Amino acid sequence: MVDDRNDKGEGDGKADEPDQSALASLEEGFEETLTLHRLGLVPMLKSFRTTNAIENVNCLLGQLTRNVRRWPNSSQRHRWVAAGLLDVGPRLRRINGYRHLPTFRHALQTERGRPFARRIGSWSPA
Repeated sequence: MVDDRNDKGEGDGKADEPDQSALASLEEGFEETLTLHRLGLVPMLKSFRTTNAIENVNCLLGQLTRNVRRWPNSSQRHRWVAAGLLDVGPRLRRINGYRHLPTFRHALQTERGRPFARRIGSWSPA
């Protein structure tokens, strides 16, 4: 029996090394994830386990801006995104579990020891 693992790039030690990008992503959110578990908030935030809601908004914004060929500066990009969000806002559905967000915010403020800054003129769905 011939062992051909080296011919396929296997067995050279590289398989044992972790993917650095995946490792950095894991380390980035690790402490926050443990905090959510410790506070008992994970069961109420099932809808936030995936990025589907964000990807949906990104897709809708992409459709609105697909014909824009030139972005002169970041200020122009910000205006396009703001206009796009105002346009797609009425078409977005509420995220399951949105009623738990005040509880989530209060738990995080208590953990943090100070309240979050209030946003003036923040958008809320009708």
